[in-house]
Formats: sequence, structure tokens, C-alpha cells
Amino acid sequence: MAGGLEPHLEALRRELRGPAVLSVLIALIAVAITFLIWRFVQGRRSSRKAVLLLGLCDAGKTLLFARLLSGRYRDTQTSITDSCAVYRVSRDKSTNVTLIDLPGHESLRLQFLERFKAAARAIVFVVDSVAFQREVKDVAEFLYQVLVDSTVLRNAPALLIACNKQDVTMAKSAKLIQQQLEKELNTLRVTRSAAPTSLDGSATGGPAQLGKKGKDFDFSQLPMKVEFVECSARGSKGEEGEADLEGLEKWLVKVA
Repeated sequence: MAGGLEPHLEALRRELRGPAVLSVLIALIAVAITFLIWRFVQGRRSSRKAVLLLGLCDAGKTLLFARLLSGRYRDTQTSITDSCAVYRVSRDKSTNVTLIDLPGHESLRLQFLERFKAAARAIVFVVDSVAFQREVKDVAEFLYQVLVDSTVLRNAPALLIACNKQDVTMAKSAKLIQQQLEKELNTLRVTRSAAPTSLDGSATGGPAQLGKKGKDFDFSQLPMKVEFVECSARGSKGEEGEADLEGLEKWLVKVA
């Protein structure tokens, strides 16, 4: 009986060693590896629950932070430390993120960014739309430092440029702010990429290249998704009125 089965078993062994079976096994291994990588990336992303509020002093970050949490207006002053709070992105869901308002003073902002950047799921970069024309170089300088940070580039958190104070007549539009920032960031990229060299001719190192080499910079070249919204933390009726944060709130729902 056993002798009669031996030829069939041998044929089965040869079949299992054939190229078709080998191809299937390779495909299954590839799928398994892809799944494990996806689970790893998703796990890392889910561990990042912070939404960082960045920007220059007086851009309106702290009032925006307060409005998102309570809906109410409050007098604010220049922050010298961070403020953290859990923000529920929708009344109908239990989903929430941790909002972190970081100081905008030049001597503090980078050290606080260093502290929280690894936890960032998303970044809201707040711009004063009224003072933008005179502050554009400072705004671009800070944004450049954020965008070339190695941790930010690796994690690629969603980025929102919140063009605040739209309730003021002289406020610049989000479209103009985007165009001016792209122009200034392109200039910074050109000047910063000309890194000094050591005596032996080797590069001394420096920040990562922003955007695509050989092309004028635009936000679509970044590894993270970048969006612009117009908003007003103060509101069109001042202290008594409601803030105009609809675009920001919708964005927070998407990134949570």
C-alpha cells in the first residue's frame, strides 16, 4: 500500500518545489511584510496625539486655544510656557487630541518645539493676517526651521496655516499669504543650501533640503499635507461675538 503511494507523494513533493508554488510563497511573504510595516506605521501615528499651535508672538495662538476649548473670549498675554488641554473634536464622537499652545517668543519657541515635536500628530501654524506684510520674513524664518527639522520631516504631521484675524479689514487673504510664504521660503532655501565647507572641501552639514532641487518651492513638495484656512479667534463682533473657527474645527476632525 505504502509502495503504491510513494510515486504520488514524490510527484507532490516535486510540485511543491515548482516555480508556481515558490511565486505564491514569495507573494504571501511580501503581503505579510507589508502588513507588518503598515501596522508599525499606524501604531506610531496613533501614539502621536498632540496638535501643536505654533506662530510668532501676538499671532493669536493663545486666544485661539481658549476659543477652541471653551468657545469664550478671554484676555491673553504673551506666553512664556506651554499650555496643554484635551480637545474633543466632535460632540458626537469620543475622539480627542491634545492641544498644546507653544510660546512664540524668538528665544523660547524652538526649545519648546524640540520638547513636543515627536508627539505631534498635526501642527497649526498661526499667522497674524493683519501684520503679515511686515512680519513675512520672520514668519517664513520660523516656518522654515519647523519644516527642515528632521523629526518633523520623518513623521510628516499634517500642517495647517491658520490665517488669523480675518475680522480686521486690512487682513491679508490666505491665498496671498501662501504665495508670499512660498516666495520667502524659496529665498531662504537658496541662501541656506549654500552651506559653508570645511578646509578639506567637505560640507559641514546643515538642515535638510526644503522642497525639490532645481524647482521653485511650493507647499505641495513637502512630505506632509499642507492646507490654509482663514479664521478669526476674536470674531467679527469682538469680545461679545463668536469666533470664526469653522475651517480650523473641520480640519481638526480630519486629522484626529
